[in-house]
Amino acid sequence: MAAPVPVPTPAPAPSRGAASPLEQVLFEVKRTIVGQDVLLERMAIGLLAGGHLLVEGVPGLAKTLAVKSLASAVGGQFQRIQFTPDLLPADLVGTRVYRQHTGEFETTLGPVFTNLLLADEINRAPAKVQSALLEVMQERQVTIGRETYPVPDPFLVLATQNPIESEGTYPLPEAQVDRFMMKVLVHYPAPVEEHAIVDRALRPPLPTQRILTPEDLVRMRAQVQDVYVDPAIVDYAVRLVVATRSLSTVGLGNLDRYVTHGASPRASIALVLGARALAYLRGRDYAVPQDLYALVPDVLRHRLVLSYEALADDVAPDTVIAGVLRAVPMPEVPLRAR
Repeated sequence: MAAPVPVPTPAPAPSRGAASPLEQVLFEVKRTIVGQDVLLERMAIGLLAGGHLLVEGVPGLAKTLAVKSLASAVGGQFQRIQFTPDLLPADLVGTRVYRQHTGEFETTLGPVFTNLLLADEINRAPAKVQSALLEVMQERQVTIGRETYPVPDPFLVLATQNPIESEGTYPLPEAQVDRFMMKVLVHYPAPVEEHAIVDRALRPPLPTQRILTPEDLVRMRAQVQDVYVDPAIVDYAVRLVVATRSLSTVGLGNLDRYVTHGASPRASIALVLGARALAYLRGRDYAVPQDLYALVPDVLRHRLVLSYEALADDVAPDTVIAGVLRAVPMPEVPLRAR
């Protein structure tokens, strides 16, 4: 897996206030998971902002264990679907089954009716199955026959894909992958972290304690709505996204030929909602530009459609994003008095 492209480091965010209750959840999960701090924080942002995550990483990096531990800590239901080429949409959303002894059809709901859903190796399923999952992610409901069934609240999909295999895979359509709030790249652990992982494997795993309930999480989402976002931060998000559509306007004409389509307005929305959730997670009732800045690569990297020239020159989306972050100045927003 290619090393991540470094991005400019902004000024540190202001000191935090009281820690969010969700930080206690992350602390509990870290009793089981070593490292993966970025993945765990992005999962928490997804829960608070109501967004879904696409995770790319090689097998064996504890992606499944991280989701399962998080579900246990928030007291939610957890389901895992292993995507395969012979999977059908009904295997995800459910179907109507004829009961011969009653002479009636009975609806059987699929595994998407859960709080945290792990769609493992989503790129191994054909387009029809991928579309069924992406539809329920967007609509948060499933129609079977003539009946519509809403999925539980909260509802978070974490889909994984393996970057080192291409045989027997179906790439996600660019227009539909936009429905994921963030794409997180998971890398190998550092040697010190891997030592800790092996050491923990020699002992029985610690049970994950339940810290919250799904109802608590719904209340926390309502509190996130009260986090103040300055108009300058909204403008910063829009300027970043617009720059990806016309790189030459921000002095990046040398990269213009590498991008066929820039990010959609969903990216601007995801940046602002994510920054607000991250501010809440860090114990503040207001967002700062650094909150938004930290999420830019995760929000934008799967929304840029690169040209064939970019593939030929081995130019990654993160290379373009790093250039945009350098070219678009960060606003100065005065801190609010608490």
